[in-house]
Amino acid sequence: MTKRNQHVVPRNDGWAVKGAGAERATVVVNTQQEAIERARNIARHQGTELLIHGRDGRIRERDSHGKDKFPPKG
Repeated sequence: MTKRNQHVVPRNDGWAVKGAGAERATVVVNTQQEAIERARNIARHQGTELLIHGRDGRIRERDSHGKDKFPPKG
């Protein structure tokens, strides 16, 4: 299985969870919250990043679940 960052993106019929570079969605659900939960589980399992897009398509939030090569100090 290829590890891909997970994106939560808006669609006309709801919200989709898509792996980075994938043409097809992993899953399409009705609410953004449900899509975030699904994508977060995938990202945790794979050790990748979760990128949450707003209705305008722009990234509004990021959440890393991998091993950070440059963790914050303090």
